[in-house]
Amino acid sequence: EMIVWGGCRCDKDQTYTNTGGKYDPGTDSWASTSTTNAPSVRDNHTAVWTGTEMIVWGGATGDSSPPLNTGGRYNPDTDSWTSTSTTNAPSARRCHTAVWTGIQMIVWGGEAYPGPTYYKTGGRYNPAGDSWTETSTTNAASVREGHTAVWTVGLTTPVMIVWGGYNGSNGMNTGAQYDPSADSWTATSTTNAPSKRFWYTAVWTGSSMIVWGGYNGNIVMKTGGIYWP
Repeated sequence: EMIVWGGCRCDKDQTYTNTGGKYDPGTDSWASTSTTNAPSVRDNHTAVWTGTEMIVWGGATGDSSPPLNTGGRYNPDTDSWTSTSTTNAPSARRCHTAVWTGIQMIVWGGEAYPGPTYYKTGGRYNPAGDSWTETSTTNAASVREGHTAVWTVGLTTPVMIVWGGYNGSNGMNTGAQYDPSADSWTATSTTNAPSKRFWYTAVWTGSSMIVWGGYNGNIVMKTGGIYWP
């Protein structure tokens, strides 16, 4: 199934929601997700799939509203929600990124209003223990939102790669690789990197990251690049 959840009807009536649905392509049918114990209404949150659950975290209810550092784990088999701990959780934010490593969720970056404040901090969430561990900021990528993050499953030492984004003044074409096993960061090369941008897309192929499209503050982009970690 595909699970969608949360969001805002921002082009209609500025209504934020904590509802969702499960889509079964085999039968071309939808089933609603329970709202019992679901996280509060929000948009600009993140969601990852663990293999058994969907974890949603963060977000906000408007550009000028205080963001959230709450979330929930949704089990589609039982149609039930379990809240995520806020103990040691990253500070509240929206427009951050999240990846699933196979054992934990890593959230990083993002922004918060009022301010705005941009972050280069993050956290690792372990659903087995419902616990958070902060990510190092030593040599981390600089503050940003509107960036992307991929998990490099298949590499001998998998890492999270973050790249691009917006720092409050400009688009960016810098990034870094984060190794959760060592809690360490290594900068990505800028040689032949795509031009600065945010609000683009990125995918992991098994050996490389492909970024494409986006916005640079003036024009919509139709260029991209392949990064070989």
